[in-house]
Amino acid sequence: MKISYSWLKDYICADASAEEIGKILTAIGLEVESVEAVESVKGGLRGVVVGHVLTCEPHPDADKLRVTTVDVGGEQPLQVVCGAPNVAAGQKVPVATIGTTLFFANGDEVKIKKSKLRGVESSGMICAEDELGIGASHAGIMVLDAGAKAGQPLADLLGLESELIFEIGLTPNRIDAASHVGVARDLAAYLAVHCPEKLKGFAYPSVENFKVDNTSNAYSVRVENAEACPRYCGVTISGVTVQASPEWLQKRLTAIGLRPINNVVDATNYVLHELGQPLHAFDADKIEGKTVVVRTCPEGTIFKTLDDVERKLSAQDLMICSAEKPMCIAGVFGGTDSGVTEATQNIFLESACFNPVWVRKTAKRHALSTDASFRYERGADPSIPATAPKRAAMLIKELGGGSISSEVVDVYPQAAERKSIALTFSGICASIGKAIDSSVIKKILTALELEVTREDGDSITVSVPTYRIDVTRPCDVVEEILRIYGYNNVEIPQHVHASLTHTAKPDNEQLVNAAANLLSSQGFNEIMCLSLTNAKRYEGLHSYPQEKLAMLQNPNSIELNAMRQTLLFGGLETIAYNINRRQPDLKLYEFGNTYCKRAPEGSVTERFGEEAHLSLFVTGAQHKKSWNAPTALSDFFTLKKYVELLLQRFGVNLHALQSAELPTDIFSDGAAYKLNGKDFLSMGVVSKRLRNMFDVKQDVFFAEMRWQILYSFVARQKITYAELPKYPEVNRDLALLLDKSITFAQLREAAHKTERKLLQSVGLFDVYEGDKLPDGKKSYALSFTLQDSERTLTDSEIERIMGNLIKAFERDFGAQLR
Repeated sequence: MKISYSWLKDYICADASAEEIGKILTAIGLEVESVEAVESVKGGLRGVVVGHVLTCEPHPDADKLRVTTVDVGGEQPLQVVCGAPNVAAGQKVPVATIGTTLFFANGDEVKIKKSKLRGVESSGMICAEDELGIGASHAGIMVLDAGAKAGQPLADLLGLESELIFEIGLTPNRIDAASHVGVARDLAAYLAVHCPEKLKGFAYPSVENFKVDNTSNAYSVRVENAEACPRYCGVTISGVTVQASPEWLQKRLTAIGLRPINNVVDATNYVLHELGQPLHAFDADKIEGKTVVVRTCPEGTIFKTLDDVERKLSAQDLMICSAEKPMCIAGVFGGTDSGVTEATQNIFLESACFNPVWVRKTAKRHALSTDASFRYERGADPSIPATAPKRAAMLIKELGGGSISSEVVDVYPQAAERKSIALTFSGICASIGKAIDSSVIKKILTALELEVTREDGDSITVSVPTYRIDVTRPCDVVEEILRIYGYNNVEIPQHVHASLTHTAKPDNEQLVNAAANLLSSQGFNEIMCLSLTNAKRYEGLHSYPQEKLAMLQNPNSIELNAMRQTLLFGGLETIAYNINRRQPDLKLYEFGNTYCKRAPEGSVTERFGEEAHLSLFVTGAQHKKSWNAPTALSDFFTLKKYVELLLQRFGVNLHALQSAELPTDIFSDGAAYKLNGKDFLSMGVVSKRLRNMFDVKQDVFFAEMRWQILYSFVARQKITYAELPKYPEVNRDLALLLDKSITFAQLREAAHKTERKLLQSVGLFDVYEGDKLPDGKKSYALSFTLQDSERTLTDSEIERIMGNLIKAFERDFGAQLR
């Protein structure tokens, strides 16, 4: 939100610089994110001074150029070559000195340097209006008043001013400060408490001079939905001349980022940013029946808004209508058929208080965001709608003539009451953490217009003004007191009070950190993606049915309208982002929650729930290019290696897990596993269809595991310790000729069944398939590790074990020893 420093000073008089005010605003919760100087002329004409042309002679080598000497207030006059036909000795002219940057009217930007034109040195530039950016004329140089003093900055001569603009990061609860008056009110409260000598005065804009000239053009108002519109006010101004706003108004609106339109619309925008109350001006002659009706329209009604878009209305959209048709989406956007144009003479000015829930839902439904909806969505002050149209009507009358031709119609069936909140001084001090004198507390409350209506010893009752819709509880009042008292004035205590809590073992955070540390040490980068996703991505997926998505009722964007069921799409989006920036070699992991409708264990009723998952992504090269190692692309086994390493860290043997059904709509190839009878892990190559959704051409290898199942497994595991083996292990290799249908897992399982005690591990270190082998055959080279913890194995024992293994392989798989 932009706040003009000079505009702010219309309501508060204080001996404080802009820098001081910025610090105060930040201290009281209105964080000043930046302070910008807005100049009426870009560049502020810095470096441009008044010059007195002493001599003007023809250029020796160019008929259209003149060589001048110009006094710019320095020790020596400057020699400047000029091509303007109207330059002459004795003139006072604007001169851009060396180093000056000029911003031309056509958008060009030129820095003045010392140069030679046709062999004659030139040390500056005599400027035309368009070259200074203050006009469009290029017929000749700009000739100044003869009384101008040589060397005087041109900006001072022309009276150019720069406007300081505070950019305030307004929090959603502080809609009361979304105006210049609101900011001035908070600033005055702080100064009244901390430095009253600096506060010379604070005043609200006055409407005392508001006067109804006649009642010749009165309009009736009927509110059919008081829930959606608790208050509606209106007034007419007749005989108005719609024209451009005066320069002062245009400058003020431009400074805060608004585009001036005409005097009527500009007046409503001015009051909006002055008081924080949205207004809407209708062409009164276009309101059929001279009646304004606040109601809803039938579902599907077509309405064209000011942006020339035809919209289908919902039966839940509140509309401002004439006796015959809708004219405006209440609190959001106007319509094309009732707006103010240059031909408008009579105006009906609307000022209302709309229900924030109704406005927010309508704005989201139609994907509209306006200054009005921004304020109404956060809650409007119900006490101001009668004041704002008076202020605007007086301003419109001043800017466009005419007369105020009706009383202010005010439909307000149930007046809003100030909230009363009971507190105690001791409770306030306990919450703040510092003993503050009750007189100081009452002074702060008074400065904030929080009226103390009752005081009984330690107890007080505070009446809250209607514009503070966010102050509803005692803790809210404490927060108000503290932000004015000053957070920095509460000393840091010397003693720390803490309570001991018992944490269930194992600590989930420690497990997460252990997994993260392991993956990071293997070259992975952690990512954190949005839990929100696009529901369209789940179309056609039976593994993650679209009907089980947790949909958002009021999404900010159609692209983020559901909660994710899997971590896959966020990772693919991240991979696409990196590939597009020439970073194709990636190893990523993410801890995150997924959301879907499922039946809890032991129940048949489905309900929405969330579940923690861990995902791994591998794509591109396995490692960076190096002179001593060839570059190899990642594959399924690259991913499997990291998954196996991770599971080993927590005592899970991947090869001992039960196989599960692989989600073929997610993976083109891969494997899935169960842990303790529950679907636990799936990994493989992401299908081409899903990769194409993100325009990812290279293979992506993805693994996703349900973290809670792993946590439950670890929680039941007992950590045991054993003495390191004293006796050596023995390694033996076998080369087997097998049918292609036989898998390594089958061989490993058979080996461990054959030798349960001494066989420690089985590995596969070579696979061969080629024309030297019979059809349908392949060769596996297996390694076996044998070890006895109590003694050294003898050769005969080793031979016996290996013989038993060979017999088992021949018997069970028809293997042949190569």
